[in-house]
Amino acid sequence: MARLFSSLSVSTVSGIGLSRDERYTRAQFVPGLSNKNDMKFGVQCNGRVHRRKLPKNIRYPRRAELPPEPQMSRFLNGGNGGTEQSEMGMVLDEEPEGSDDGFLADGIEGKEEGDIVWDTDEIEVISSLFRGRIPQKPGNLNRERPHPLPLPYKLRPMGLPIKKRHVRAGSSLYKQVYKNPDFLISIAREIRSLPLEDDVSSVLNKWARFLRKASLSLTIRELGHMGLPERALQTFFWTQKQPHLFPDDRILASTVEVLARNHKLKVPFSLEKFTGLASRSVIEALARGFIRRGSLSLAWKLLLVSKDNKRMLGPSIYAKLILELGKNPDKHSLVLALLEELGEREDLKLSHQDCTAVMKVCIRLGKFEIVESLFNWYKQAGNSPSVVMYTTLIHSRYTEKKYREALAVVWEMEASDCLFDLPAYRVVIKLLIALNDLSRTGRYFSKLKEAGFSPTYDIYRDMLKVYMVFRRLAMCREVCRELEMAGFKLDKETSSKLLQLEKENR
Repeated sequence: MARLFSSLSVSTVSGIGLSRDERYTRAQFVPGLSNKNDMKFGVQCNGRVHRRKLPKNIRYPRRAELPPEPQMSRFLNGGNGGTEQSEMGMVLDEEPEGSDDGFLADGIEGKEEGDIVWDTDEIEVISSLFRGRIPQKPGNLNRERPHPLPLPYKLRPMGLPIKKRHVRAGSSLYKQVYKNPDFLISIAREIRSLPLEDDVSSVLNKWARFLRKASLSLTIRELGHMGLPERALQTFFWTQKQPHLFPDDRILASTVEVLARNHKLKVPFSLEKFTGLASRSVIEALARGFIRRGSLSLAWKLLLVSKDNKRMLGPSIYAKLILELGKNPDKHSLVLALLEELGEREDLKLSHQDCTAVMKVCIRLGKFEIVESLFNWYKQAGNSPSVVMYTTLIHSRYTEKKYREALAVVWEMEASDCLFDLPAYRVVIKLLIALNDLSRTGRYFSKLKEAGFSPTYDIYRDMLKVYMVFRRLAMCREVCRELEMAGFKLDKETSSKLLQLEKENR
């Protein structure tokens, strides 16, 4: 047997060899890796087998053995460097001498029960797990990434952007309430129904959590329309005690306007000091209150003081003051001064009502060129004239006796699909009578009745005059019949002319 093992040095598997080692007195596998990646098995068999006990710290370890570090393991790194070899001992129990051949064959073939056999492929796979990053193939390291695909590659069409809605609990209810005119007017009605000895706080405290700044300005104005300036002042005092509602110039301006309109506001002794401290909205509210209560002298004085202090008020204040001063023939000089000042302003912004009111005053003053200028300016500002503005312009040209130019405005109204109202029909009928256009006069008179309007007395009288000029006695009798059915009675002058026409036709 010794001779057999002394002369045995075979390779059973590629890279695995067997060698003899005299140091061992029992059968032992010593797998190792040489510099040539060969695995050696040293096998020695003697008659006696000494079993050496393992120390206690190995037999009963306190904790599991730490795995070997990948950097220091020559076995896992392939055994390419150094002379150190990590030994993996696999102790095999000795077999009887009669089974030496079988043991050798089983050891060589690695098929004994309970043994772990490592193939070359398995060792290579386990070693590759600890080698780190696998080197890549050499190539262009600075290659450019491809551009992203264009948007049309998507299967679904691009949707329009949708505004994000961050809805808080209860916020929609507050937004619907604190700006709702019906809700704010209902608060004014509740305040009106209170007994005189009760304070407005009993109503306002219920709705305080729904209110925001400037909410109660509409309520205060509504109380002013109801003739309750004291309640409006109490509402203002209650608002001052609410930190989330005051200070607010809009509520202050509404209160000042209501008190000034109802003669409940003490006029400040020094208007110069007032205009220097108050905001523009409060000054304009005071001016509107003076104009509505008829104190035009105070409004004029406030306008002059504001101009001296370089506090220019809005054009609407000028328009309202011009309208009120234009009703008094003795104030026409003030109206002309205001019109000149209004025409010099670069920031001219007039609403439709203010512009029409100024045009009517200018017709009364005979300033027809200002009427034309205001109409052209309003159209150039990108606005569409209404039927009231068209009617005012037709009346201006009719008063100036520019009948053909006025008729051009009528065609413009028709082309713009502007619906006629009763004053428009009345002005157009007067214009056609001045042009002696009988057919068109009768046509517009019929349109007036078809539109559902009831002709006024002056329209009936004008129709009688034009029919008498053209000696249409039958039409005159029909108009007289309609006039009597409407409850009107002809004046003596028109009746005498009609009787004279009947006598001449006999």
